[in-house]
Amino acid sequence: MSRASRQAMLADIRRACAPRRGKSGIAEVEARLAAHAPGPVPARARIEREGQIALFTAEAERVQANVVRVKRLSDVPGAVAQYLARHNIEPRLKCAPDSLLRSVPWAQHSALEVAEGKGERDDPVGVTGAFAAVAETGTLVLASGPASPTTLALVPPVHVAVVPTSRLLGTYEEAWAALRARETGPGKDFVMPRAVNWITGPSRTADIEQTLLLGAHGPQRLFIVLVDEENAQP
Repeated sequence: MSRASRQAMLADIRRACAPRRGKSGIAEVEARLAAHAPGPVPARARIEREGQIALFTAEAERVQANVVRVKRLSDVPGAVAQYLARHNIEPRLKCAPDSLLRSVPWAQHSALEVAEGKGERDDPVGVTGAFAAVAETGTLVLASGPASPTTLALVPPVHVAVVPTSRLLGTYEEAWAALRARETGPGKDFVMPRAVNWITGPSRTADIEQTLLLGAHGPQRLFIVLVDEENAQP
């Protein structure tokens, strides 16, 4: 695009937005967000809980994620250590500083080296929770914030996600509704996180001769640990 074309396009956008500037424009946007109409909701995900868990697992594994289901948070370290050993991955974890992961008794498995912080290039494994998991496509929903650094799910070559089954939802619409519900309340303005990442399987591309390549723009592996324990809440 030429500079002149770009300037003309931006001028058109400014003219179109001009009447909506100021408080009246902000109010109009807030009203639209509050009264948004729900999108189509696929029937395939409006099923009972065990069916949703089975659907999520099947869809995630269909796109090369690995999924295991455990009963308690105390089972998580063993499941993670077993997965890393099976794939010959260094058992050095960088974990998100959230309450769920801090409740996992990592120290009970001596093979694991665990630290908290954001993801760095030399971290072999990034560990996160997830705001939600969506059954219809086997997708994780991660909301950025101080307790959930985005880099943990994007920079290390292996991403491990620990997700209570109580956070499993059927559809995308339910996930957005749950996010809005968390961010709103009496006397509290709605504030969307800076980033909401929807992760379906490991990073991939088929740009070169339509050959699928994993890990092109992020983690090569995604390991999801579903936890049944009812008190595995944030």
